[in-house]
Amino acid sequence: MNIALGSDHAGFILKESIARHLENSDLTFNDFGVFSEDSVDYPDLAKLVASAVQAGECSCGILICGTGIGMSIAANKHSGIRAALCGDTYSAHCAREHNDANILTMGSRVVGFGLAADIIDVYLKTHFEGGRHSNRLYKITLLEEYQRS
Repeated sequence: MNIALGSDHAGFILKESIARHLENSDLTFNDFGVFSEDSVDYPDLAKLVASAVQAGECSCGILICGTGIGMSIAANKHSGIRAALCGDTYSAHCAREHNDANILTMGSRVVGFGLAADIIDVYLKTHFEGGRHSNRLYKITLLEEYQRS
């Protein structure tokens, strides 16, 4: 598993802590930035991470901004991306099991590092259940195709 990791300036400190957590868990990741607290536009980082997941370079992604909302909105504009904003472990579990979310977004002003680490661990260990959920994902794909036409 290779994880795409990215944040804007508001999520930088939490992203750095998450990177250490991933390293300590022996997980492979690509850090797409940012690398300081200098102001940036979150759609630019969402594009980098979403593109890596789309291309199959990374199996999933983690994006952090102040609330997680902007990153979620921006990432979900990319075809095939199912970014889920999670502020608790139950949502992270369901995002993977029911929605096959391939990008996790979080808000650095909403969750602290301890909770963020727990959310990530649950997200990464949970697998898509399939079954009735597969038809729902198919319908999401149809919506994407309709929007492109």
